[in-house]
Amino acid sequence: MEPIVLHWVGALAGLALAIFLIFKKLNPVYALFAGALVGGLLGGANIEDTVSIIIAGTNSVMPAVVRVLAAGVLAGILIESGAAEKIAETIVIKLGEKKAILAITLAAMIITAVGVFVTVSIIIVAPIALSVAKRAGIHKMAILLSMIGGGKAGNIISPNPNTIAVAKGFNVDLASVMVYGFIPAIAGLLTTLIVARLIKGKGEEIAEADLSLESSETEKPSFLTAMVAPVVAIILLGISPIGNILNIEALASFQIDSMIILPLAGILGLIAMGKARKIIDYTASGLNKMTGVAILLIGAGAIAGIISQSDLSGVIVSGIEATGISGTFLAPIAGILMGAATASTSTGSIVAAGTFGEAILAMGVAPISAAVMVHTGATVLDHLPHGNFFHVTAESVKMNIQNRMGLIPYETIIGLSMTIVATVLYGFLF
Repeated sequence: MEPIVLHWVGALAGLALAIFLIFKKLNPVYALFAGALVGGLLGGANIEDTVSIIIAGTNSVMPAVVRVLAAGVLAGILIESGAAEKIAETIVIKLGEKKAILAITLAAMIITAVGVFVTVSIIIVAPIALSVAKRAGIHKMAILLSMIGGGKAGNIISPNPNTIAVAKGFNVDLASVMVYGFIPAIAGLLTTLIVARLIKGKGEEIAEADLSLESSETEKPSFLTAMVAPVVAIILLGISPIGNILNIEALASFQIDSMIILPLAGILGLIAMGKARKIIDYTASGLNKMTGVAILLIGAGAIAGIISQSDLSGVIVSGIEATGISGTFLAPIAGILMGAATASTSTGSIVAAGTFGEAILAMGVAPISAAVMVHTGATVLDHLPHGNFFHVTAESVKMNIQNRMGLIPYETIIGLSMTIVATVLYGFLF
């Protein structure tokens, strides 16, 4: 029996419904499942076939889900041990008030890059960032933009759920996505520094009431021991990609999955910090932090399964060929649109990969190039108000919604800078 091919109009209608429901504040997982169900039925499948397609779609993201849950070990250890806070604190204090924007941007970037959620990174960095910025005379908008820009840059080179999701979406190695994202991340960092300096006196000033003298009750480790887990993770993840780049067979053949590397790095870091007895508490916390993201990826897999089962890819390829526009642009555009629709880098990446992946690859784009372009594209509009990121970041610096809305164009510039660099590098030059 030949597989059912759904009509692209029905599949897109399902996606549109899912986006509408997310805007209406329905839980994104249920919104994505509802869109998948409606998309299958409108696309021409009966209820039984629709359910089968949805299950197949969720099965396709299971490798990413397993790796996301495994990454919870590292994330939980870095956060609960105080290691992430210590790293951020050290960076900001060492660079000082004169380089406050650079310090805050770097702190957010590094904390995110080593495996902490971007929203959690901003929450960790915010208290010390506000304190330093007040003494330096820098206003809230510039400080929050510094943290957001640093977080976005760090997020595309991290072993975070979004990177894991896009890597599995295009069936490429996680470490390769991280390595290839490095130059776009530097572009994002530089753009953040420029834009944040331009608006450092714009918007609301930091008041005494905004400052928190409270610190984590956890006894923080030393900076050196705090860095053990992220350094081990980065070294082990980087061995194979570096070997491939340098054509060193021994390094290239070093193939250990991130599902093993990330927990191992976390445990070694915990031992180095002398907190091995806390392993159960810290890993349980990490699992709790990752569960929501893992479930969200399952929802994304459902809608992606419906759309990938449709004839949308063929329609898109034909349309692009008819216009004469380079098919390379489909990858970043897909990331931008799905990141905006879901207001999430992780969900946007996996939906874009599942929805447009075949069409992108049919244009002759290499899988790793497609992954990086989709990934950076998903950062352009992932900060829109219907997502959690918008509200959590506003609360981190006690900013009202009106002022937070005013930051959206600047955040978009940062994401766009990374996307443009990724597209030029991997879409046209290499």
